[in-house]
Amino acid sequence: MTRGSYGQFCPVAMAAEMLCTRWTMVLVREMVAGSTRFNDLRRGVPRMSPSLLSQRLKELEAAGVITRTPAPEDPGVHDYRLTEAGRDLKSVVEAFGLWGQKWIETQATLKNLDPSLLMWDMRRNLDPSPMPARRTVVNFRYPELTEGRRDWWLVVDPAVGVDLCSTDPGYDVDLFVTTDLRTMTAIWMGLTSVSDARDRIELDGDPNIARAMQSWLGLSPFAAQAKLVH
Repeated sequence: MTRGSYGQFCPVAMAAEMLCTRWTMVLVREMVAGSTRFNDLRRGVPRMSPSLLSQRLKELEAAGVITRTPAPEDPGVHDYRLTEAGRDLKSVVEAFGLWGQKWIETQATLKNLDPSLLMWDMRRNLDPSPMPARRTVVNFRYPELTEGRRDWWLVVDPAVGVDLCSTDPGYDVDLFVTTDLRTMTAIWMGLTSVSDARDRIELDGDPNIARAMQSWLGLSPFAAQAKLVH
């Protein structure tokens, strides 16, 4: 019997023993979303300590949910990938997220604000097609935050993809977006829109990129779920 075992043969209880330890489902969420490297996983779970992340990865590997293999380009770095059992958790993660979006009270959700997680998710879901066919840089600024957490840069390069920088990458900025973290999180979660929050957002720069912001921004994968608790 495993530590913290429910002592029940029920498959729900046995799955909960493996998946309901602290941070485990959030970590699985990151892997379902496509993160495979330790540092990328850390960016997706920024409040999880590196030692606990390493421990949870070892537990998931032992359970047959993930595999760990040396990266082809650097044997000192490992790729963590979902097995068939891990990929089967995609529908579980989606169901968790949709339930949370639908039923968890909004104000409580927005108290859990985290600029690094928000920007990492935005980077992952940004749609570059409405942007110019060249490198485009968008600087997001959250004035109420402390230095080091206040400014974020999304660098969109058709040849490379989308990168997120927490320090100035040194490129000319095409659009400055100044707002508060709560407003940007609400937009990302689909609780409001760019146009509805225009009195709380300042856009300065290329007017075409500014007008298309709702199109290229993308939304949380769970934003389409209507919220029934307000």
